[in-house]
Amino acid sequence: MTVQITQHTPNFSTAPQISCDDMAAIAASGFHTVINNRPDGEGGPEQPSSHAMAQAAQAHGLAYHYIPVISGQVTQEQVTAFAEALAQAPGPVLAFCRSGTRSTNMWRMGQ
Repeated sequence: MTVQITQHTPNFSTAPQISCDDMAAIAASGFHTVINNRPDGEGGPEQPSSHAMAQAAQAHGLAYHYIPVISGQVTQEQVTAFAEALAQAPGPVLAFCRSGTRSTNMWRMGQ
């Protein structure tokens, strides 16, 4: 896995866009849940769909949540859904988006 992971707490980390192929390494690194904050199609056709990411995550024993957030348009409902997913998810949790910033901001807003 070539993605740079930023650990914020022992139970929560963020990353820029990951691929389906990264799920094995994510699971091997000790993560138990992946949260995808990147809307499908935002990065064009080379961005894997949430459906494909969910299948890859589940194939490696990872829980998966899709909470798409458009950059600069975060809603309270999305923050609440993110906070609830994080509270209920088996950790450690890895959240990702294009750069990791939206996922980090969602986590901070939900604190």
